[in-house]
Amino acid sequence: MDERDVRLLKAIAELGTGSPEQLHEETGIPVSTIHYRLSNLREEGVIENDRYEIDLDELGLGVTVLIEVHADYEGSYEEFSDRLLSVEGVTNVYFTMGETDFIVVARLSSSETVERLIADFEQLDGVDRTDSTFVISAIEERDALQSYNLDTLLDELVE
Repeated sequence: MDERDVRLLKAIAELGTGSPEQLHEETGIPVSTIHYRLSNLREEGVIENDRYEIDLDELGLGVTVLIEVHADYEGSYEEFSDRLLSVEGVTNVYFTMGETDFIVVARLSSSETVERLIADFEQLDGVDRTDSTFVISAIEERDALQSYNLDTLLDELVE
């Protein structure tokens, strides 16, 4: 990855679009070069998809719950993670170190659906207990690249 690739990825994160014309305006990189580099970044797996961002609050999935899962399971943590991901509403699963085995993020339609979510977790083999935290308000949810200064990204990622 070189400086132009990092600049493109940072611009995509900031603008929320992969539009070559808008990326050109932001970075000064020629549109034909942007097409070529985006294609290469897709082939390399750096860019995973071209999906639309959806406002989950506006959609009706405005309740965010963070769940600590304490587990005693057999098999790999990946297999157990798949079971956690099978619960409706779960968007993210993180395998962690410390007293908590997994952190799960769920997006739900209402506080009433939290009871269903927890009941679904309790039905999974290997779940000892859960600790849930309601998110009162999301101060900011941003793309990981938005949390970095461009110079830092260039220093750390350019080969």
